[in-house]
Amino acid sequence: MTNIRRNPLRMALVGGGGAAFIGKVHATAATLDREAVLVAGALSSNPERSRAYAADFGIDDSRAYGSYQELIEAENGLPADQRVDFVSVATPNFTHCDIACAVMEAGFHVVCDKPMTTNMDDAARMVETAVRTGRVFALTHNYSGYPLMRQAREMIANGALGDIIAVRATYVQGWMHGMDPTAEQARGAWKSDPHKNGRAGSLGDVGTHAFHLASFVTGLTPESLLSGMKSYSKHHELDDYGHAMVRFNQGATGLITWSQVTHGRLNDLSIEVDGTKAAIMWRQEDPTRLQVRSLGQPVQIYECDPNSSYATPDAIAACRLPGGHPEAFYEAFANVYRSAFVDMRLVNAGETVDAAKAIYPTVYDGQAGVRFMTRCLESNDNNSSWQSW
Repeated sequence: MTNIRRNPLRMALVGGGGAAFIGKVHATAATLDREAVLVAGALSSNPERSRAYAADFGIDDSRAYGSYQELIEAENGLPADQRVDFVSVATPNFTHCDIACAVMEAGFHVVCDKPMTTNMDDAARMVETAVRTGRVFALTHNYSGYPLMRQAREMIANGALGDIIAVRATYVQGWMHGMDPTAEQARGAWKSDPHKNGRAGSLGDVGTHAFHLASFVTGLTPESLLSGMKSYSKHHELDDYGHAMVRFNQGATGLITWSQVTHGRLNDLSIEVDGTKAAIMWRQEDPTRLQVRSLGQPVQIYECDPNSSYATPDAIAACRLPGGHPEAFYEAFANVYRSAFVDMRLVNAGETVDAAKAIYPTVYDGQAGVRFMTRCLESNDNNSSWQSW
């Protein structure tokens, strides 16, 4: 593969202005390694606010747009060495498909927030558009960017755990208990609206993260699943607690759990993988340590240390600092961007890339996440019956 390196890629951000959390995360992560610069944006569905928010991101008034359509048209009118290379989509879930497809049709790469969309028809359209246009499509399941998750992925692929027999991934939060259902929300109000968020509440918000991490680390592909979920919070009727039992084609079993009503939990994402030789466990709130256990042996603690003898190539590549200096959420998010930038540069240079070989989450991972949500909802709607994948 050709090593392509040039000036920083030019980024546009759609959505994420005002009180929004995730837009600022995208802007920070994309530019962390100075491989990209944010030069344009359409930061709100309200044209006036969209342009006003540009100053918060250091975007010049001349490239502060009132809509994504205006952004696409204006940027395509610029010389090739000035227009944006990629567009990051940080808007409500139901808008992802139209925006991302329009961006790819216009010749720009896409980095899209998760879940990719709300239904299987949209997911199929996004896959078809990405394949036909040849544009890079990255999805920000950022937890796959942690060095020790890439370490775990390589260890499993290399047989260090033996055959995988089970995986358990859990993402639990408790913030919904602190919500006043009568108060106007400063951000994320659309997540309570099934027309904008889709029917998958906490399932779409955090359950998809747990499912993707389990798939990313193990390489397992689902065969069928059974799911049950509940709504306990008074601020909406979407699910806020649920489980999914998964049967994988390779013979392993899985359990995915999600919650936003578990008291005292902040962003407690964890994963355990059982193999015939060994087992591993990792928590996002303690991201620089990976536990490795084997019967009759002392527990081993693998640390995030690029100079260690056990660090794998992908883990080393995901580190920026010497061991002992914590690298966490922003760095992991940035690793998704940095990995996608490699393919963007190659495509810009006229080469073809294979999304199936990407280490960053692609449009296919996004489609799998939408399928996971769909099958969980179908199972729950049908008295927790098993659903074929």
